[in-house]
Amino acid sequence: MQGADQGRLAEDSGSLVGEGLRIGIVRARFNDAITKKLAEACLAELERLEVDEADIRHVSVPGALEIPVALKAMADSGDFDALIALGCVIRGETYHFELVCNESGAGVTRVALDHLVPVANAILTVEDEAQAWARAEDKGRDAARVAVEMANLMEDLS
Repeated sequence: MQGADQGRLAEDSGSLVGEGLRIGIVRARFNDAITKKLAEACLAELERLEVDEADIRHVSVPGALEIPVALKAMADSGDFDALIALGCVIRGETYHFELVCNESGAGVTRVALDHLVPVANAILTVEDEAQAWARAEDKGRDAARVAVEMANLMEDLS
């Protein structure tokens, strides 16, 4: 929900330091300009959080339904501390919107649970293009922060 109180970490918690983390990003090309904006914001935030560019693998897939397959391949490799899903599904006139939203979301969650690898889900599911543009930058940044925080938490829990 846009504008929701997400809580804040203490600045000195160390949870948002990405140095040494290996991050995989899968971006859907459908609604390409919007997902490129998500990726730009995500990559800029990862850089700000000290994730080395050499430790980021960024791939693209045709659409949101293909994201989980690429995430699974990345998770299977064991090469990543966290993964990020970037996409945008805009409601149309048919039931296809619900199918794509539900199945891509379920696939993303399944990868995270099956592999115990954090996956930050930034697949926008919106009513119209204006809503997508209004959310793209913030959600791209949020995805980077979630990936780094959860990668560090998983390390602490293991």
